Amino acid sequence: MDLKDHIRGIPDFPKPGILFYDISTLLRDADAWQVAMGRMARAVRPHQPDILAGIESRGFLIAAPLALKLGCGFMMIRKPGKLPGPTVGLNYSLEYGEDRLEIQADAVHAGQRVVVVDDLLATGGTLAASIALLRQQGAVVPAAAALIELTFLNGRARLDVPCEALMAYDS
Repeated sequence: MDLKDHIRGIPDFPKPGILFYDISTLLRDADAWQVAMGRMARAVRPHQPDILAGIESRGFLIAAPLALKLGCGFMMIRKPGKLPGPTVGLNYSLEYGEDRLEIQADAVHAGQRVVVVDDLLATGGTLAASIALLRQQGAVVPAAAALIELTFLNGRARLDVPCEALMAYDS
């Protein structure tokens, strides 16, 4: 099955000149979704994660069912103020400013193997910051994973771990 057949391109979203790759069409097709999760599981399993870390918010949609399929835990990486209890965070630079990511202070333990999951690898800034935040807490991050990679943005170059991507777009 060609999973790209189940991804809808939305021109000029969220602003003019951007082609948005919409995964909602994949999510609502039961067969394509099963195939995608099976392929993601095969790609991520060799990295032997103890837990998957989903990046807010579409990363949650991928990481949570994938964690069930792999028999491992799931944790959330979120924007500030979204998680209950004590949190730890990391500020990072974006191409247009600065942002911050947070996890619950007890979400990961030193030595745990955590694979970071998102729907999209674009410029790589958020994935790289997520990896740094997890390492700051003592996690071992053997890999990252995404449904889609926008190769023309060269985000993979910002990562110091392998990144598993099911689909790639060159423009």
